Amino acid sequence: MFGIGEKKDKQKKIDDKVTNLNKPIDGSTLSKSLKSNISLLKNLFADNDTLILRNINNSYNSELKYCVAYCDGGVSSEIINESLIKPLILSKEIEPGTDLIKTIEKQVIFINESKKTKEIKDIITSITYGDTILFAEGSDEALILNTKGFTLRSVTEPESEKTLSGPREGFCESLMINLSLIRRRLRTNDLKMKFKSIGTRTNTTACICYLDSIVNKNILNEIERRLEKIDIDGILDSNYIAELIRDARFSMFRTIGYTERPDVIAAKLLEGRVAIIVDGTPTTITMPYLFIENFQSNEDYYLSFFYTSFARVLRIVGFFLTIAIPAIYIAAGDFNIEMIPTSLLINIASERQSVPLPAALECFIMLITFDILRETGIRMPSKVGQALSIVGALVIGQAAVEAKMVAAPMIIVVALTGITNLLVPKLNAPIIYIRLGLLFLASSFGFFGLLIGLACILIHLLNLYSLGVPMISASGNLQYQEVKDIAIRAPWWQMIKRPNKLTKDEIRMKAPDKNKSEE
Repeated sequence: MFGIGEKKDKQKKIDDKVTNLNKPIDGSTLSKSLKSNISLLKNLFADNDTLILRNINNSYNSELKYCVAYCDGGVSSEIINESLIKPLILSKEIEPGTDLIKTIEKQVIFINESKKTKEIKDIITSITYGDTILFAEGSDEALILNTKGFTLRSVTEPESEKTLSGPREGFCESLMINLSLIRRRLRTNDLKMKFKSIGTRTNTTACICYLDSIVNKNILNEIERRLEKIDIDGILDSNYIAELIRDARFSMFRTIGYTERPDVIAAKLLEGRVAIIVDGTPTTITMPYLFIENFQSNEDYYLSFFYTSFARVLRIVGFFLTIAIPAIYIAAGDFNIEMIPTSLLINIASERQSVPLPAALECFIMLITFDILRETGIRMPSKVGQALSIVGALVIGQAAVEAKMVAAPMIIVVALTGITNLLVPKLNAPIIYIRLGLLFLASSFGFFGLLIGLACILIHLLNLYSLGVPMISASGNLQYQEVKDIAIRAPWWQMIKRPNKLTKDEIRMKAPDKNKSEE
């Protein structure tokens, strides 16, 4: 009992300390004394040498005193010097007895965006985001001035989503630049962008984007409700939000989409989806997310529908092969050898005579080795990583076969598994677990275990939802407009409807006139 009471007292002291630290931020407002406001700001930013305070006096009236505050490194010095400090020193428009802050905002400074505030919390959030704060003697209000001057990465094509055809633009770490890239593609007032601050300490700005006349309002309201429930100290990337609001949190399959391309976001919004863009990261999340999107590429809509339909089918087949080839090889070789042609069976048996390990264990070790090589190649510098992956796989594979540690057929199986894995990069994480799970079931129960594993995966997928929308529809509705963009991509003149479960406005375009098309 004494230990519990001691813990409670210690926790109370910590809570009181946190409360005292937050009091100046949450409860205080500015005073009319310039000296008091400067002192308060110094206390709030104690031990922060990036805070710059510049006292300014008007050349024509000694009673007009100001202070400019900003954090060095995040502002534009040219804007502060030419559009703020110089006008304040040389202005003659200000007369005693007038509303000082209002006069400065309307008649003196040359800054396009300004906001008056009395709240300390607003001042702290703004000054740490590249804005400049202007205090004036005799005024209990301050001006928040947009003087941002961050050094940002230029708009370039995303390394992970390169295309042969289509736009070459990708998101960067600036929220406003990212929004402008979307707005340039969707030039309509129907495009809505709502800002929200998330993270009690980082105060990260996130933007919810959608097309008002297309989006399903139930889905939009659910997204906003989940965002409101987030209570975390900091958001540094969009994945923080994705993990906190996603459905089926322990499922290996993603229920929220990711992209770094503005053209993909524009296309998703036109289908009724909602995008969340987070300041400080180029990765944007989209919801709801359907399972078939794992096999879709933005190139599918920029190239001929003949080629892209074949490529999409190839990706779907590649997904099945990469998860099932090792399991099929083990099940056929250890349990159902009658399924293998006699000549092929003799060759496999002769290759395996001098191999010391069982085929299942051998396959497991080779798959793990392949994943290690792939992960090493990703983490290394690009040129070194590619050489390491290719040379490492060739050298290790050849050496293992010559040393009679691994059979040659196993190298072929693992290589084919790794190559087909590259067809579906969006499913890399679940593929690793599914492949090893099916391998274990096949090595224990043969084809019966493999079928049980595949059935469990299918049942799990049929029970997955993204914002209330089933990721795989099992309604049995095989109308053409419902399946036109799943296994194959129909030509654009036949893409008449949007996905009906994502939007309240299904019609994308008018149906072509059959009589005119026949003419």
